Amino acid sequence: MSNPMLRVAVPNKGILSESAIAMLKEAGYTTRRDPKDLHVVDTTNQIEFFYLRPRDIATYVGSGSLDAGFTGLDLLLDSRSKAVSVADLGFGGSTFRFAAPIGKFQHISELNGMRVATAYPSLVEDFLKRESINVDLVALDGAVEVAVRLGVADAVADVVSTGNTLRQAGLEIFGPVILDSSAHLIAAPNSADKSATLLRRMQGVLVAREYVIFDYDCPVHLVDQASALTPGIESPTISPLREADWVAIRALVKSNETNATMDSLYELGARAILVSAIHAARI
Repeated sequence: MSNPMLRVAVPNKGILSESAIAMLKEAGYTTRRDPKDLHVVDTTNQIEFFYLRPRDIATYVGSGSLDAGFTGLDLLLDSRSKAVSVADLGFGGSTFRFAAPIGKFQHISELNGMRVATAYPSLVEDFLKRESINVDLVALDGAVEVAVRLGVADAVADVVSTGNTLRQAGLEIFGPVILDSSAHLIAAPNSADKSATLLRRMQGVLVAREYVIFDYDCPVHLVDQASALTPGIESPTISPLREADWVAIRALVKSNETNATMDSLYELGARAILVSAIHAARI
């Protein structure tokens, strides 16, 4: 008999774990209280959470053992799993680049026949294959930047943020971006519909984080100009007021544009401008 509960993988540690758990809490799900907990059942929402190594999540979901999961796009692609991405969750951003001793390489075509160390061998191999470049890949679990100094590689392919770690190892970045990665909600093949409610809740959290609600009064003859400043997602809501020459307008505005939009509305002639946070949303 099949399990009626949705079975979802959550990273058990790291920045992906912290951010995924925060989103789940905001979406109304029960999450673990003890970092040692590996399994949490939320009977109210008919969902089970399994806390797993981030690198293993795509494999479990791709095999159909779990219905959905949170993982990085980099880990999904490196696993060559059959799992599919259903949403970019906008956190855990990272960029993958090639690096080598200063001045050694100018173009990735020069990597032909060279040794390249990385913790993401499949991801890098697939990228280089598309570029028709053949290398000897050296798979490492971590500390990739020391591989050249230790003589096991001619270049590396690794996550780059500021580039300080690579520079400290005597390396410089070269060539194109291999991948811009971020956290994704993934689903088992042919079963994305099963996780539709989870997806809607995650999208609701993203909207609640990205937008605020604007309420303001506006002279009727300025409605078109005001609506252009606050177009909302579909369109603003406009309601009549007791004063016939005024209307009330409500619209969603990106939170990082709050003060600039308030200034513009006030200068236009809008008044009683109120801004409210969004606790939850379904768009």
